[in-house]
Amino acid sequence: MSTVDSQRADPEDQADLVFKALADRRRRRILDVLKAGPQTTGELCARFEGDLDRCTVMQHLGVLEKAGLLIAARDGRVRWNHLDVAPIQDVHARWIAPYAAEAAGLLHRLKSDLEA
Repeated sequence: MSTVDSQRADPEDQADLVFKALADRRRRRILDVLKAGPQTTGELCARFEGDLDRCTVMQHLGVLEKAGLLIAARDGRVRWNHLDVAPIQDVHARWIAPYAAEAAGLLHRLKSDLEA
C-alpha cells in the first residue's frame, strides 16, 4: 500500500497501522534517526549494521511506509527515506492532547481547592 493509499484508509485501520509501527523499538529508532533529516536506505543499513541486517531494515522501512510514517523517494538507484510526522500528530491530537487537557484541568482545580 502506498502512502497515498494509507491516507485514504479507514481512520481506525490507519491508527492500527501507526500503533503497530510504533510498537517496535527498532522502528522507533529508525524514526529517531530520520528526525534529523532524510537518510538513504544504505545509510540506515550502515547505521544499524551489527544490530539489523539489510533485509530486516528494509522490512521495518516497509512497515513504517505502510503506516504513513515514512515517505520514500527514489533518485536514480538511491532511495531516500523521509519522516512524515502527520500520523504522529494525529495520534497526539486524538489520544494525548485531550487527556493532557483533562489532567491540567484536574491540577488547576486541585490548586484552587488547596488555595481556598
